[in-house]
Amino acid sequence: MLYVHSNGATIPALGFGTFRMEPKDVIKMVPLAIKQGFRHIDTAQAYGNEEAVGEALSASGIARDEIFLTTKVWIDNFAPELFLPSIEDSLKKLRVDHVDLLLLHWPFVQKVPMDIQMAEFNKAVDMGMTRHIGLSNYTVSQINQAVSLSKTPFVTNQVEYHPYLSQQKVLKACEQHGMSLTSYYGMADGLVPRDERLADIGLAYGKSAAQVALRWLLQQTNVAALSKTVNPSRLSENFDIFDFELSTSDMEAIHALARKDGRLLSPAPRAPVWDD
Repeated sequence: MLYVHSNGATIPALGFGTFRMEPKDVIKMVPLAIKQGFRHIDTAQAYGNEEAVGEALSASGIARDEIFLTTKVWIDNFAPELFLPSIEDSLKKLRVDHVDLLLLHWPFVQKVPMDIQMAEFNKAVDMGMTRHIGLSNYTVSQINQAVSLSKTPFVTNQVEYHPYLSQQKVLKACEQHGMSLTSYYGMADGLVPRDERLADIGLAYGKSAAQVALRWLLQQTNVAALSKTVNPSRLSENFDIFDFELSTSDMEAIHALARKDGRLLSPAPRAPVWDD
């Protein structure tokens, strides 16, 4: 495993994500992922599967301190009277007394101003509900604003990031604040495994297009990535990316695949005005 170090956090660079996974699949796949070697598990209040993640972690037999566990506060719970109770509910579902990383799921300020969000966010740290805090889907200006309002440093910004979407502006902002960037949707909703250009690059290393894309993500400074599958046979493929290193020219060729219409997730009304 590779690790990302940011603002006091040590994060396993390759995580197992549970976005859009049914509880039954979570219960099946998370123990298998842990057996494969994954130690970074990601969920969210909005996914509706925190309880299944908690059951799966308990069933895995792995010690709590060996897992880096992330969840996210949903926008409906940003109000002060809901924020901390929602985290308490998440901890109960996850069967833990704290998570390792707590994220704000979207920079949604239409109903609750960011300064109020940050005040509650820092209370969660003070109360021991989480070891670290971070952001998700924040733009450069929103990162800067959030940093200015929080007494606790952020360790990551979790965003859509894959070969077809450049995140260089966000990466630079994260670096300026000592933060990492965590990629979700790294397979670009199935586009990556079918990309002949990535497959051609992989031939030289004996790797698949998907493995090339995951390695490209992790080979960037301070970048972590979430992988996801409901197919047990794909777990080993996703994890088998630590025994090779892409050349500088291959890294550049993959960066060059980015395009202006590369973003896949931008749900209204939650999505901000993106930097790209």
